[in-house]
Amino acid sequence: MKTWFREYTISTKKGSEVVDVTDKVLAAVRDSGIKNGMALVLLPHATATLVLNEDEGGLKQDLLDRLEQLVPQRGNYQHDRIDDNAHAHLKSALFGSIPVLPIVDGRLVRGTWQNFLLIEEDGPRNRRLVVFAMGE
Repeated sequence: MKTWFREYTISTKKGSEVVDVTDKVLAAVRDSGIKNGMALVLLPHATATLVLNEDEGGLKQDLLDRLEQLVPQRGNYQHDRIDDNAHAHLKSALFGSIPVLPIVDGRLVRGTWQNFLLIEEDGPRNRRLVVFAMGE
C-alpha cells in the first residue's frame, strides 16, 4: 500500500468567509499517483472548518449568515474571557468532520456539486490544508 501526503497554506482575507480549496485537493490526489484508495482531507484548526458543498456565491453567504444566526459573534461566552473567539470555536464544532472520500481510477469520488469549502470564522489567518492519500 502506498501513502502520500501534501500540505498547503491557505491565506484567508476576512474575519468570516468561505474559500473554495477544491483545486488544491484535486491536485494533491492527482499528484499522489494513487489509482484506487482513499483520501483524507484535514483542516487542523479549531476556529475554521472544512465542508463539502456547492461553490455558489449565494449559498456561501447563506452559510455564513446562518452560522451567525446560530452562534452570534458577540454573546455571553465563557471562552471570550480568555481569547475573544468563542463564536469561531463553536461554529467550527458544529461541522466537526474530516472528509474521507474514495479514489477510483485516479479520481476523487464526489458529488457533482461537492466542492471543498474552507469556512473561516476567526480570520484573517494562514490556515493549513492537509491531504493524505493511501491506496494502490
